[in-house]
Amino acid sequence: MPVPLPPALDLILPVLRCPACGAGLSPGDGALRCPRRHSFDVARHGYAGLLTGARATSGDDGPMARARRDFLAAGRYAPVRDAVAGLAGGAGPVDRPATVLDVGCGTGYYLAGVLDALPGSVGLGLDTSAHALRVAAKAHARAAAATWDVFRPFPVATEQVDVVLDVFAPRNPAEFHRVLRPGGVLVVVRPFGGHLAELRRQVARMVAVDPDKERRLHDALDPWFEAVRTHEVEYVTPLTRQEALDLVLMTPSARHVTAAELSDDDLPGRVTVSVLATAYRRR
Repeated sequence: MPVPLPPALDLILPVLRCPACGAGLSPGDGALRCPRRHSFDVARHGYAGLLTGARATSGDDGPMARARRDFLAAGRYAPVRDAVAGLAGGAGPVDRPATVLDVGCGTGYYLAGVLDALPGSVGLGLDTSAHALRVAAKAHARAAAATWDVFRPFPVATEQVDVVLDVFAPRNPAEFHRVLRPGGVLVVVRPFGGHLAELRRQVARMVAVDPDKERRLHDALDPWFEAVRTHEVEYVTPLTRQEALDLVLMTPSARHVTAAELSDDDLPGRVTVSVLATAYRRR
């Protein structure tokens, strides 16, 4: 039996484009189709399968997606989400609903926060991980989700997006610039300084924060964007044992350490969160 098209996917269709030929997409029999008969299935979990060909392997696997979902649901990163929503909230157009694109959306936690901050807005989350997109497709009534690789040209029309989110995710500055409307905003969030310092001290194989990250970010974005506002979000949050375990297992460190290898002595009862959230405008 064909899968009904999720209402949020209907809302975002005007800005979606066929990844094979660039034509517009329309719904049909549980799929999205273009006039040239390219067809992309909509999974029963609600996300569109737009990514074809060789698949990226860096997305969340099942345990990582579950750890991310559970940790974020506990609210320990709520101040980060609030900062993202604050930077995006001033970017919404006054004459129509905003369109929000979350690249590397994971489980859709930050996209949902921005959609709440922009009444009537519609959103699309792109990610390589089908496991994460199962959650993202249900993260918000106005949030659609689709499989995609950030390093490919996005299946999105040129200059049709008001807000692009890149939260702890890889970046494609040229595509960010292409899809943003003039006056739109790009919000980039990345770890800074002592982020998760307690975990990094106690879990030997935790991935470290690259001390050269800010310079590389500047070099990548500067040809396309200028920074207009930065929020430094830093606080200490308590953690239960399970939250600490989920925090390790939702990060790239999960590829280097397993839950079975972590003892109670490895998991601190609190952790420092330190991130930079920056709003950029197109050059």
